[in-house]
Amino acid sequence: MKRSITTEAEPRKLYNTENDISQNRREQLTALMNQHLASAVDLQLQMKQAHWNVKGPHFIGLHKLFDEIDEAVEAYVDLIAERITQLGGIAEGTVRVAAGRSRLEEYPLSIADGSAHVEAVARALSTFGHEVRNMIDEADDLDDADTADIFTEISRGTDKWLWFVEAHTQAAK
Repeated sequence: MKRSITTEAEPRKLYNTENDISQNRREQLTALMNQHLASAVDLQLQMKQAHWNVKGPHFIGLHKLFDEIDEAVEAYVDLIAERITQLGGIAEGTVRVAAGRSRLEEYPLSIADGSAHVEAVARALSTFGHEVRNMIDEADDLDDADTADIFTEISRGTDKWLWFVEAHTQAAK
């Protein structure tokens, strides 16, 4: 018997905590962060997809780069999930939940050429970076400097990886 998984971001019962952020704000924060957790899980798996399937003359460099990005994104996933649980929430990071909630475009499965992967990875990183910056603002609006700080760290890292990837398409003028 298959169970249905709710994929909509909705307030859930929180665990009791002595954290002084109000329950209402913690509910909002955990719902928002679970949305971003889904995109982060999706991004991590997209980086593995690129890592496994890249071909062409720049194979080894891109293969290693995509693996490094995957490792960094794995750390972002953990940061987000742990912040959710610190606030008394439940980190909802399964693949099925992530697939239903992610705001990233589907990664093209049929590409092989390194330049096509560079474009797809850049697009995914750019979208994720935009979403992360929105979360910084949302956390600020909810007076949670710690969550905003975590997402600021993720934003800086995402921008760095985007720079590394886009450098493969940029030439000196």
